[in-house]
Amino acid sequence: MDNFARIVVADFEEAGWDYGLLRSPYHRFFRENGAHYTVYNGRLMPVTQNIDRHDGYKALRTGLTIFDTGERPTEISGADAEKFCNKLFARDVSKLRIGRAAYGLLLYPNGGFLCDGILMRLAEDKFWYVQAEGQVFAWFIAHAQGMDVTITDPNSWVTQVQGPRAMDMLAKICDAGMPEPFGYYGVAQASVNGQPIIVSRTGYTAEMGFEFYTRPDLAPLDGEKLWQDMIEAGKEFNMRLIGLDSLDARRIEAGILNNISDMDETMNPYQAGLGAFIKLEGADFIGSDALKNLDEADKQPLLWGLQCTGGEPRINGDLCAGEQQMRIGHVTAGSWSPFLQTGVAIVRLQDALHANESNISVRCYDGTMQAAKLVSLPMYDTAKNIPRGLDSDIPQF
Repeated sequence: MDNFARIVVADFEEAGWDYGLLRSPYHRFFRENGAHYTVYNGRLMPVTQNIDRHDGYKALRTGLTIFDTGERPTEISGADAEKFCNKLFARDVSKLRIGRAAYGLLLYPNGGFLCDGILMRLAEDKFWYVQAEGQVFAWFIAHAQGMDVTITDPNSWVTQVQGPRAMDMLAKICDAGMPEPFGYYGVAQASVNGQPIIVSRTGYTAEMGFEFYTRPDLAPLDGEKLWQDMIEAGKEFNMRLIGLDSLDARRIEAGILNNISDMDETMNPYQAGLGAFIKLEGADFIGSDALKNLDEADKQPLLWGLQCTGGEPRINGDLCAGEQQMRIGHVTAGSWSPFLQTGVAIVRLQDALHANESNISVRCYDGTMQAAKLVSLPMYDTAKNIPRGLDSDIPQF
């Protein structure tokens, strides 16, 4: 079998068991739309919908899209909730105000990645951590011993609404109108036709957007009604239903990493280019001692962006350099950018010194090696002015 073939999950109209895979409350609509899925946090996440991925990308950049994620929220509550979070997360959680979210890194004691995600503070003694793929729940339970803290699964499902019209959509669907204030990384309680949700001004695209989280812990969830309400409200903005493939190029351009595939337990935050999120002075989180003792050589970035005009870089494809085309790394994420009109990728180098190599080439999906160049991440909008609402120019394709 071709080692680069992709494996996805499909629906079959037949009897059988899903072997513990969890379906979204909106799964019926995705099935009817011809979706295919990947498994993420034990949940089925659509990687394709009934839309060309490049058309989906254009809708994301120029209009409005909706995408159901496999992210998993976990609730951390109790008198020691802040103390617990300060011990586990690589940041000073005491500075996180109620109604705000922050990027949350979890590390192993050796400084390697366990997981990343969004940490939201809902109350003085209550947080939600919305995680990427990773064994987070068990990690929390293990480290909660001896603390006045409760770790629970709110059984919430996370959906993203992203694109230049996202705030117009949010103002329309919330019963009380646009939450105020609701700046970048803001968090608010809201409802849609009486159904409670949480909304956060975050996303996986670096576009203007928000995510909404169901609250079956507060009231019975009518998932089909909530989805229909969202779709009906989105018609005014020509909202398109997309899968992961449509936003993958955008997240690559933005340098938004995916846990396990782009970074993993063998890499520290500096090697992933996330050193700006680490403040070690006075820190005592899990992994901080290891980070304090790193040599400078172990703080150099291994993850880079890559552009290739000759083709679309192949995930896990070889990255080579020099006259002898020595292998210096591999592609962790690859796509084609309709905006930049080039293949785009995130690549992992075997050694940070390889960033200085010349004559670089990359394996593409047609099997050929094509000339490429390493570039910094993000590839544009480095100040995140688009999701902050400071750049409202809509690109032309």
